Amino acid sequence: MSEPGTPAVVFDLDGTLVDSEPNYYEAARRTLAEHGVPDFTWTEHEGYVGISTWESAVLWRERYGLRASVRELFEATNRRYLKLARTGTRAYPEMRKFVELLAAEGVPTAVASGSSLEAIEAILAGTGLDAQLRTVVSADEVPRGKPAPDVFLEAARRLGVAPAGCVVVEDAAPGAAAAHAAGMRCIAVPYVAAQADAPEFATATLLVRGGQAEFTAQSAYAWLMETAGRR
Repeated sequence: MSEPGTPAVVFDLDGTLVDSEPNYYEAARRTLAEHGVPDFTWTEHEGYVGISTWESAVLWRERYGLRASVRELFEATNRRYLKLARTGTRAYPEMRKFVELLAAEGVPTAVASGSSLEAIEAILAGTGLDAQLRTVVSADEVPRGKPAPDVFLEAARRLGVAPAGCVVVEDAAPGAAAAHAAGMRCIAVPYVAAQADAPEFATATLLVRGGQAEFTAQSAYAWLMETAGRR
């Protein structure tokens, strides 16, 4: 493995690289309406940001007393999400610039997401980010999703970089907690601004409180280079 100070960047996907949460919300809303929950709101959806679709389905079944199995809920939501995702998912401009800058400088990168592998690959291909982000880990490939560290540790393993040499870019509290549990530094760019004070974000090495509106590729890269090897 590379030395702990070697920089590598592991990106979350949804809400971090791309604005996919509206598609996840619509897919969830339609699935829940089909199973007798007609008034699922965006505010309720915000509580599931950063949690995998499978784990969301587990929580829905318990919370709403649904008769459908977790697998049925997961597959219905994932099917709807994939259809929405393929018709249009927007990459955040500054995140795209950051990915391109890292690629140009030869910094190892990966994507580690709670989404299915099919969804990750569809979005990366649709946005063109697959040209730079070739190492991909789905929560479906590891025992536990976020806030457990499994996806990030697997990404580090595939990159051949020690966990301490990885920096995670995350938008959600469970992801920040997962990065901390993995022993990785974290750039937190909260998708839900009101959650910036969540205790999980307090563990982030760099907190961009203003979210995507405040994040810039150049400042993130400068921070990465300044702090590489300090741990």
